[in-house]
Amino acid sequence: MQVSKKNVNKQIEKRIFKSLYQVLADLKKPEEVKKFLDDVLSKTERTVLAKRLGIAWYLNKNKSYDVIRQDLKVSSATIATVQSWLDKGGEGLNSAIKAIEADEWAGEMAAKVKKSVKNIFKK
Repeated sequence: MQVSKKNVNKQIEKRIFKSLYQVLADLKKPEEVKKFLDDVLSKTERTVLAKRLGIAWYLNKNKSYDVIRQDLKVSSATIATVQSWLDKGGEGLNSAIKAIEADEWAGEMAAKVKKSVKNIFKK
């Protein structure tokens, strides 16, 4: 993908980015987000975005570059780039990782509760 070298009026640019961020914030269900991203991004762009998030998640789990390279099929340079974003603060990436971890934790807790309830009713 190539971006035009012609600059958009700053006010228009600000408005369209604000609209983009608002649309993303308003989409509630993963399926809605998927449909939107499928419409506006190419398969390659979606893959790049997903892999970058995956790299950040793996790095947060202290996985080695070798494991990340093998599992996600990315280069060391790409991993290093994501690592540098995280090192510089990476607020957005860190928020996304926290959301993933909260989802994982909720799933694990739900499974434990379900198992406990089953065991109670077995007795």
